[in-house]
Amino acid sequence: MQSQSLAAIAADLRAGKVRSSDLVALVVERHAASEPVLNAYRTWAGDRARAQAAALDTLIASGIDLGPLMGIPVSVKDLFGVPGLSTHAGTNAAFPKEWQAAGPVVKALLAQMGVVTGKTHTVEFAFGGLGTNPHAGTPVNPWSSRETPRVPGGSSSGAGVSLAQGSALLALGTDTAGSVRIPASFTGQTALKITHGRWSLDGIVPLSPSLDTPGLLARTVADLAYAFAALDPEAAGPVAASDLAGLRIGVVRNTVWDDIEPSIAENTGQALRVLEKAGAQLSDVTLACTEEALAIFRAGGLAAAELRAFLERNFPERIAQLDPAVMARVEAVNDLTASDYLQRAANLAQYGRTAAQAFETVDVLVSPTIPVTAPTIAEVADPETYRKANMLALRNTALANLFGWCAATLPTGLDANGIPSGLQIMAPPMAERRLLAAALAIETAIGSGPEMLGKAPLA
Repeated sequence: MQSQSLAAIAADLRAGKVRSSDLVALVVERHAASEPVLNAYRTWAGDRARAQAAALDTLIASGIDLGPLMGIPVSVKDLFGVPGLSTHAGTNAAFPKEWQAAGPVVKALLAQMGVVTGKTHTVEFAFGGLGTNPHAGTPVNPWSSRETPRVPGGSSSGAGVSLAQGSALLALGTDTAGSVRIPASFTGQTALKITHGRWSLDGIVPLSPSLDTPGLLARTVADLAYAFAALDPEAAGPVAASDLAGLRIGVVRNTVWDDIEPSIAENTGQALRVLEKAGAQLSDVTLACTEEALAIFRAGGLAAAELRAFLERNFPERIAQLDPAVMARVEAVNDLTASDYLQRAANLAQYGRTAAQAFETVDVLVSPTIPVTAPTIAEVADPETYRKANMLALRNTALANLFGWCAATLPTGLDANGIPSGLQIMAPPMAERRLLAAALAIETAIGSGPEMLGKAPLA
């Protein structure tokens, strides 16, 4: 069952060929088999999921259809409020009960009776791209070896792991600078970063309200497109693949290839050659304002100041308890003035408008998702190594957030360390359907992650 698409599973549920309780039994089994090693979840809800699935079997057998995600097991990042499940946001203690209240995204999932398998780990307050967490433990990348565990990518660190593990068939995450695309890329999954403002942030613990977006992780782009159509408030129906022949793909050539590992460059180049051979029109693009935007990002961007303000307003007592890697960036804005912050915001908005001129001649832009392999957990215990690795992991994905675009990632192969690599696809604001249509065409040409990569060794 877990090799089928979400659309096929949904059809089988309604046809009585499979029961939701069968799906949940399988994900519970997968969780039990590998969770002691992988540590995907902060809160596991297997018993609750079993009870819900049994009730859903009765409803489905009665002909009741509450929506496309009915009966589908879904993991949820531990920033989202889910009634009855504690919210920790990667911290050392649960938040007050009011933070369990569901916002619009989770309400849409629950209204369709998607089955929540649990709350997956996150970097504390989602402020990091590697996936580390000293409070609750860092999830292990399923493509690691047991002897040399590697980071899963963050900040939705447990989300990609849950999909590779098989304990969920879809995952909810958030993305402020790459936080669904990085874990998806490092764990061989796909992910979609929504345009800021398209989906509500209510019911989600914030990092940076100016940049935060809900996001999705799935096993394939086809599953991403299915889930997007199910959850998007505009509900415009299924997304169909673009015709790859004639699709105008701009290959970003500046900044995103700097310091790239050779095997990742080769995987990306091979994917591009396949697309060109299949009829896509590839052209090189020098993307404007990348270094200017990244200079602001490296100085703390908007997120550090906005997280500091949130903590001072709501949880001042938690500041002294922060993960040192998070604390360093929160403290770095102590001397940031209001004028400095507003100037950063204005500059980023202008850079986004300028860079978006690239879409006048191409349909989508592409780049390597991450230029480096997932470092080992031991390596990033050193603060300076962490800082450098974190910035490199976030660099390419952050551009879409800083410019205000939507973006996706899909696998391109395994790098020299046996860790998945990804191709990032970017589109203008509110062009999610164009983005997914192009991504579907690209996935059809180069192959889906499960076909290309096989099963993760630790899953």
